[in-house]
Amino acid sequence: MNAMEACILENEERQARVAEIGGARYVEDVRGRFVPEALYQAQVREIGTGVTLVNGRDFMTDASARLVPLDMVKPQHKLEDEVVRKVIAFAFDLSAQIGRFLEHTMIDLDGFDALLAQEYEVTKGGKKGNRTYQSYDGLLKVQVQVSERIDFGPELQIAKGLIDECLNEWSAESRPEIQAIVTRAFNTDKEGQINRAEIFGLLRHNIEDERWQRAMGAIRDAMRVTGSKQYVRFYHRRTVEDRWQAITIDLARAGA
Repeated sequence: MNAMEACILENEERQARVAEIGGARYVEDVRGRFVPEALYQAQVREIGTGVTLVNGRDFMTDASARLVPLDMVKPQHKLEDEVVRKVIAFAFDLSAQIGRFLEHTMIDLDGFDALLAQEYEVTKGGKKGNRTYQSYDGLLKVQVQVSERIDFGPELQIAKGLIDECLNEWSAESRPEIQAIVTRAFNTDKEGQINRAEIFGLLRHNIEDERWQRAMGAIRDAMRVTGSKQYVRFYHRRTVEDRWQAITIDLARAGA
């Protein structure tokens, strides 16, 4: 049955359990928690419940937008759907919590900066906004770093042509490390992006060939600052003699 073709007299998400506490309505969400009704409705809009009531019968919608009777869905698929929705619900919660945490962190740090500027008539940090804050005992540290986003203009292709001229004239045995770097630098990834680190690496090689020098000039002219991104990092240590340990918020590295 296709969701668009069904003759639907009644179409609504399957009803969840509801409780009234102190005159307020709470609804059981996919995590098994009772949350305020408004929050539950927001969660349903984000991830759904997985089950839709159509004409008094429960259906699940498959990836082809077809309504499949609930009793025809394999138990393992029902369980998988339930687990995924539960995990994603927690992921939404965590994402929102991290967003609020970072917002509050910057409000606190910016407030401190404003007080500092008022007190000493200076601004903490350099031109790029990089700054470090440390607890009085030297065991806790917060770093704010601003990284510029750099793209390359059409001059980069001119540089590539000049570099190719150099490589074509140099013997195969000459500067093999340079040839390897050039290959890595101008090969694009799956998103069509060049390797910026390798491009910058080319600039560190002092080669006297006049065409190479012009190529490096073209690379520098091709650089365009297209924006910046701010990073906040957190560190702790047990004693001032110990090395700083990062407080991990990156999910991929959490618990490492």
